[in-house]
Amino acid sequence: MKEQSMARVAILADTSLQRGALQQALTSNGYQVVLNSSPSRLDEETLADSSVDLWLVDLALAEDSPLIDALLQQADAPVLYGEGQAPERHSEQYPIWEKRLFGKLKKLIGDASQAVAPSLEVLVNEGHRPERLPLPVELAAMPLQAGEPANEVWLLAGSLGGPQAVKTFLDALPGGLPVGFIYAQHMQPGHEAELAEAIARHSQWPVKQASDGEPIRCGEVTIVPVAQGMYFHDDGRIRLSAAGWQDPYNPSIDQTVLNLVQHFGGKTGVILFSGTGCDGSASLPYARRKDAQIWAQRGETCLCPALPDSARATGQVAFSGEPRELAEAFMAHLVDRFGKQEAS
Repeated sequence: MKEQSMARVAILADTSLQRGALQQALTSNGYQVVLNSSPSRLDEETLADSSVDLWLVDLALAEDSPLIDALLQQADAPVLYGEGQAPERHSEQYPIWEKRLFGKLKKLIGDASQAVAPSLEVLVNEGHRPERLPLPVELAAMPLQAGEPANEVWLLAGSLGGPQAVKTFLDALPGGLPVGFIYAQHMQPGHEAELAEAIARHSQWPVKQASDGEPIRCGEVTIVPVAQGMYFHDDGRIRLSAAGWQDPYNPSIDQTVLNLVQHFGGKTGVILFSGTGCDGSASLPYARRKDAQIWAQRGETCLCPALPDSARATGQVAFSGEPRELAEAFMAHLVDRFGKQEAS
């Protein structure tokens, strides 16, 4: 994860609790913390020699310090000051605080999602084709629904490390299943076509860009646009919004979950793969109240576990596994859901 960091940040905070909270938040979002100190330990040499991209300063105590004054006046790097005490990590206020903080950081020094695009070329050129899971007889006996509007739609969501994990998941699935996927991936705008090409390689699942007025179709993966908001008409057709996402994350996983569940209700699910930050976590309690399935990639198999770990911290995740295990569980879910319908 260290070499993927987009920026080097120095933390100055006068309580150990705040220093710990900021350290965890920054590293979870792909930033490299190069200094984490109390202002009382900051000396002129450190101030002069620390090569950082941003200083994050948070003082709970009204402490006058000539060095802090010098930092504010002389630092070459931006200084972000007074963002407020971090709430308890598992509180409802934490995602709000984190999104506000990182919305500002991303404008000042960029974000780790910029590291996604260069990794796509590696996936496109990957030569190994993994073995697919067999199609269960219960599903093979169903009339083929590929290409038909999907009544059940699942969201695949990720950030840093997401494309690799989602590709492994899709590579394991046989094609033509009676569900559709939408895929929300944090990344820079303009790389959606590369993403589609990368994750479709070796897969039996066609991957396409979202089109205004089109439905989500069985047996297909639709990429959630980065620069446009994606919503649903009452009949399930996609509605794209030029207004984009009102969120520091693009696309917003939280907003996508809400949009999906509001239309499809319990006939949907969410799988959170490798990534930075906590996007998606705030919407999960609502999704579970609507009977949506909530799954996540197991942390130790992620390039960056912050995204699925944040989801697990909400207590809403029903199943965790590595990507192929998630594919196996997904097949079992479809057998349980659709196999019983066929038998009746």
